[in-house]
Amino acid sequence: MKIVGLMSGTSYDGVDVAVAEFTAEGDTLWLRPLGHRSLPYDDELRAAIGAVLPPSTTTIEDVCRLDNRLGEVFAEAAAVGLDLAGGGVDVVVSPGQTVFHWVEGGRARGTLQLGAVARVAARVGVPVLADLRSADVAAGGQGAPLVPAFDALLLAGTDPAPRAALNLGGIANLTVVSAASPVLGYDVGPANALLDAAAERLLGEPCDRDGAQAAAGRVHAGLLTELLAEPYYAAPAPKSTGRELFHAGYLDRRLAALDGPVAVDDVFATLTELTARTVTDACDRHRVMEVVAAGGGVRNRTLWRRLGELGAGRRLRTTDELGVPAQAKEAYAFALLGWLSWHGLPGALPSVTGADRATVLGSWTPAGPSARSTASAGVVPPRRLRVRA
Repeated sequence: MKIVGLMSGTSYDGVDVAVAEFTAEGDTLWLRPLGHRSLPYDDELRAAIGAVLPPSTTTIEDVCRLDNRLGEVFAEAAAVGLDLAGGGVDVVVSPGQTVFHWVEGGRARGTLQLGAVARVAARVGVPVLADLRSADVAAGGQGAPLVPAFDALLLAGTDPAPRAALNLGGIANLTVVSAASPVLGYDVGPANALLDAAAERLLGEPCDRDGAQAAAGRVHAGLLTELLAEPYYAAPAPKSTGRELFHAGYLDRRLAALDGPVAVDDVFATLTELTARTVTDACDRHRVMEVVAAGGGVRNRTLWRRLGELGAGRRLRTTDELGVPAQAKEAYAFALLGWLSWHGLPGALPSVTGADRATVLGSWTPAGPSARSTASAGVVPPRRLRVRA
């Protein structure tokens, strides 16, 4: 099967498109990457997404408008995927843009992604899988992270020493794989979410490119202590989080709690250190010997350097070395989830999400048969309806 996977994460900076060809041979599934691309959101769309995210208030009208605008963008991204594949695509996976993840008392109660999937199906003419998180939430799970299903297969082996897959998107999530125990995975905390919020607020830029601002600053001990006091880090897994917690207002409150102002560069140095510390602590807790990383955060040189320094003795590399482009890994992971769902196989891992059972993920939107295929099947379009007693 050829499957197009789309992904727009908590950084909401654009859509990643990846095309994968899957071939099953016994209990081994082969993935052949056929290409990937990133389509950035324009400033207006990014602002519209930010306007509906917590803690902002919004209206149903704004949500409806954004849902359909995103649907058009995902439809365009899916069409790009078809071009990359050179035709013959069987399925598109369009998980949408998460705008709210409802967690209450440590349990996920609901989740909402926008991206008018019918527009995607209408554009590409193949079945589209969407709403991938809801089935796991309905089964008592967190609905996130979902990428561990991909990580578990990619890192599968016989070595009892724990290895970890790390994704550094808006949120840092970790998957721990060992032959000696069930797969474990959860959201560690912010990776780029607070850094991007600070960049927009303090620099008028979408991010701290290459970690340059952080490299020019020094870690502010008081701010770091304030940030590390967040109860989420001490909460047990399974757990998931997002911009419902880690947003610009969250950072404002932590800065306001200090006795004096913090230099701009020092804010970035401290937020980068926060991610490096929380990720390293999680890896230490699970005795991880190797980390295979992906996501936009691997391009942050300051963060990458600190992860190496804090995890001295632990092997640190990217998924590129395993044949999976680090900047498109999640899109490839969602393509895999599409393959699993198409074959009626679960895509969420209960040991990760805390669900009562493993669930087949997503809802299918068929592209619909064409008039030609209906006629060739001998079906005559009806002109009247009658009721038989």
